[in-house]
Amino acid sequence: MTDETPDYIGHRKRLKERFVKSDGRDMADYELLELILTLAIPRRDVKPIAKQLIKTFGDFAGVVNASPLQLMEINGVKDSAVTVLKIIRAAAQRLSWQNLASDDMPVLLNIDSLIDFCRCAMAYSDVEELHIIYLDAKLKVIKTELMQRGSLTGVSASPRDIVKSAMENKAVSIIMVHNHPSGNTKPSENDKIITKKVAEACEIMGLKLQEHIIISKSSYYSFREHGLI
Repeated sequence: MTDETPDYIGHRKRLKERFVKSDGRDMADYELLELILTLAIPRRDVKPIAKQLIKTFGDFAGVVNASPLQLMEINGVKDSAVTVLKIIRAAAQRLSWQNLASDDMPVLLNIDSLIDFCRCAMAYSDVEELHIIYLDAKLKVIKTELMQRGSLTGVSASPRDIVKSAMENKAVSIIMVHNHPSGNTKPSENDKIITKKVAEACEIMGLKLQEHIIISKSSYYSFREHGLI
């Protein structure tokens, strides 16, 4: 009896060659995902798993941002595969933040990088989150912080706590960012009220609220661009 090389071994080799040739630019989402899964599942044909993941979560970003529990519901996905996918998500978040933080321009002049970071950091969360980006006197980012996690339809935070945290981080001004899991980035009346209260609290303490952004997977709303700040 002779050992036969499984068909997927040759397929994996061809996938790797395609990736090296184009850095993955010509690969479909499921093919890139399939190549990634080979790192976590070395002795199995992972093409059906990759296709099922894309079918379930919509696209590559949807898969990477799915929760571990959601991922584990897919047949063939175990802890090792979840870990690899979460590493990719963490790497994407760190890359987007470092691109934003290393830019010499004031952050408000680099709206594309700002939106990329906001989307990467929170757009796929299944509950609303309020993040604060702290800025120095040159409007460059100091750090970012998750202030509060809320529910599917709302998140709240005390203007006093936001201002206190800004002062502790030696910020001169701040940017508020929160997500709308529904995908509709139109601000609610409560969004407008809390924005006004935070702006007033900042002014009292010699700080400035520079921007409030509502982010979703596909769009964003800027309070500054709409004249609300």
